[in-house]
Amino acid sequence: MKKLNFSGGEPFLKPKYLAELLQYSKTELQLESVSIVSNGSKIERKFLEKYKAYVDILAISCDSFNERTNQKIGRGKGTHVHKITQISQWCQEYGIKFKLNTVVNKYNWEEDMNVHIEHLRPFRWKCFQVLILENENGGNNTLRDAREFVITHNEFQSFIDRHQQHTCIVPEPNNVMMNSYLILDEHLCFLNCTDNDKRPSDSLLHVDIQTALKQAGWDQCAFVKRSGVYAWSKNNNSCGSASSDNRLDW
Repeated sequence: MKKLNFSGGEPFLKPKYLAELLQYSKTELQLESVSIVSNGSKIERKFLEKYKAYVDILAISCDSFNERTNQKIGRGKGTHVHKITQISQWCQEYGIKFKLNTVVNKYNWEEDMNVHIEHLRPFRWKCFQVLILENENGGNNTLRDAREFVITHNEFQSFIDRHQQHTCIVPEPNNVMMNSYLILDEHLCFLNCTDNDKRPSDSLLHVDIQTALKQAGWDQCAFVKRSGVYAWSKNNNSCGSASSDNRLDW
């Protein structure tokens, strides 16, 4: 294993445990890259200062730079953009790579974010087309119903075209994103999305990695196509694809 990403949920709801996991990943597992995805609301400067040596990448979810739009989406209570700006400054100060994740949806696909991206200067900006998994967030007795956020492929592409000047942008339409991630849940089961669901594999606590991987539904070609391999260590300052870096050849 070369890279591990802590996501959620919100990892910073449990900062003590998160810190232990970060330290273990870098010191015991000696991973090339350890990253976190957060909504930013619970991040404190003192945490980043104390554990900066164990974090290569901090990715913040940012769906809009208009707070009214953020509130429509359900992202924060009007202070999200200010907090993102703070975090980007802390990352620069502590040598952590700052990344943005944006879900392009019904409420933000027409937004022009160019000025803000230029100001924040993330080393990587992931832009996802909002994805509906029928048994996960597609209504019909699911815990969440995200169908109101759906956009067409052309609407997603128009957002990408509007921001294509930024070399850090990484577009992920539905057909690229759906099966290109290896996701482990809290029981150490891979989550298989191939049937519009998140069907768990056998747990790594009970079976070997090869057995679990066969149940994961992971599309290795799609992983490479979406630039899944890149300069992910903070010791490497490049932006975007790592195709020229032989150390990352698999």
